[in-house]
Amino acid sequence: MKHFITKFLLSGLLPLAVYGQTIVSTTPENRKIILEEFTGIYCVYCPQGHIIAEQIMTENPGNAFAINIHQGGYANPNGNDPDFRTQWGNAIANQTGLGGYPAATVNRQNFPGMEQGNSGTTAMNRNYWKTAANQIKNTASYVNMAVEASINIDTRELTVLVEAYYTGSSPQSTNFLNVALLQNNTKGPQTGGNQGNNYNHMRRLVDLITGQWGEEISTTTEGSFVSKTYTYTIPNDYKNIPAILPDMEIVVFMTETHQKIISGNGAFTSLIGLDYQNDASIVGINEILPTCGNTVSPVFEFENRGENTITNLTFEYSVNGGDVHTYEWTGSLTSLRRTTVTLPGIAFEKQALNDLVISIVSSEDQNPDNNSMTLSFADAPTASSNTLHLTLHTDNNGSDTRWIIRKSNNQAVMQGNGYANNTTYEIEIELPGDDCYSFRIIDVGGDGGASFTLKDNSGAILIESDGDYGSGFISEFKKGALGLYEQDLSAVNIYPNPSSGVVNITSDAKIDNIYVYDLSGRAIYTANRLATNKTELDLTAFGKGTYIIKIDAGKTITTKKVVIK
Repeated sequence: MKHFITKFLLSGLLPLAVYGQTIVSTTPENRKIILEEFTGIYCVYCPQGHIIAEQIMTENPGNAFAINIHQGGYANPNGNDPDFRTQWGNAIANQTGLGGYPAATVNRQNFPGMEQGNSGTTAMNRNYWKTAANQIKNTASYVNMAVEASINIDTRELTVLVEAYYTGSSPQSTNFLNVALLQNNTKGPQTGGNQGNNYNHMRRLVDLITGQWGEEISTTTEGSFVSKTYTYTIPNDYKNIPAILPDMEIVVFMTETHQKIISGNGAFTSLIGLDYQNDASIVGINEILPTCGNTVSPVFEFENRGENTITNLTFEYSVNGGDVHTYEWTGSLTSLRRTTVTLPGIAFEKQALNDLVISIVSSEDQNPDNNSMTLSFADAPTASSNTLHLTLHTDNNGSDTRWIIRKSNNQAVMQGNGYANNTTYEIEIELPGDDCYSFRIIDVGGDGGASFTLKDNSGAILIESDGDYGSGFISEFKKGALGLYEQDLSAVNIYPNPSSGVVNITSDAKIDNIYVYDLSGRAIYTANRLATNKTELDLTAFGKGTYIIKIDAGKTITTKKVVIK
């Protein structure tokens, strides 16, 4: 998987330019902070440690670097949980004297009175990390380090250039140069993270390119210059966890032995080998479930597949060949990064099957082949009877399952919970009359749950799922001829979206009622009998996230997603 190409080094009695110094400073510097955090996905307090590590880096930009080492009992995967461990973690942890998690070392140095274990050990509880980091950054270093890294996206070959310059002499005749490869932005489970399976794991150690304790450096006197170039092929995955090239990061450091870290540095990798300078690609449109309404607010992802950073982009979108709407996106999207966009809602002439088209409009985009995508979505199915039949098959966590049916005015018709494990339930539901109804199923564990089928008396399936729905979903169906819902095209708009908390809602028809739900389907806000064409909604108190807003305006029921950032 890996091999090394080494540019040689010698001690610097001659002018530095002879040795090709390019990126490292020759001016004496203080030590840079290298924090190695020992963590695991089942560690309740580890997210607090992650926050402290992020704070240390934020407070010391360019002078502090963190490495998250998943190791120990809390990191052992269970079932389908990801395995974030590496072959290197146990040996590093075993020399620290750690006695609990989270633990961290700062430059693998002992700080008297802060030890988690016995006197002289290096592992510390999280309340000492900042204090230790502050001591390190105020101490002079006898070696400066710098690093640059790039990845060829065609071959997945990583090239790392490391330079070190000794502004003083090391007390050791040999030092050890270490190159750590980290991966960011990996979504996965984390106990205590309050994000279910969507915790964002940062700076995971995936490999040590220079091996367990680094490459030996034998020129450690004042004036010595070290230049090393390493090449390494990044695999497609680490233990079945995809290795995403734009998420890779490099941290380098020099140690006196296998313990004390003198100093270090870090760099994000640049990407080479892209086909175009400017290439935006629509990569996916979020599913739109069958709906009674006649407005839609699409959510989609696009990716930067070019070399240049995208800062603005124009999108056009329409449904069923109707009016074309334009949306101007602004931001900063670097190579091979993706972002999600929520478009303002548009009204459309509803059909049994509807086609949403989203396109990129750009004179600078050099690859038009990936600039458009179509998503089909259905009209809500119609029940032929007021009597419905719900068949529910629970999994190993039956008590996690909740469901509820509501009328268009948000009034609950029937709901259920408190189910046993691995049991089949046959439930009869009686609808009160003709209306547009929503069926919401929730799994409080956030990992999917009971499979189900909802049918009418004729046996026609209205809604069904195999249980693979995460925290849950909502879908609509109708009973009776709801011509008014399909013919009234009153436009409803929500802006700004995304929002910092306050959103405005406008409608051609009078807004009667507003209902706000979180993504688990829990109703968190209701406003009734508004009788206005414009209103302001403050969602600040509910925190950052995505919410579903349901608006009754005239004869139209509109459901939209809004993002609070």
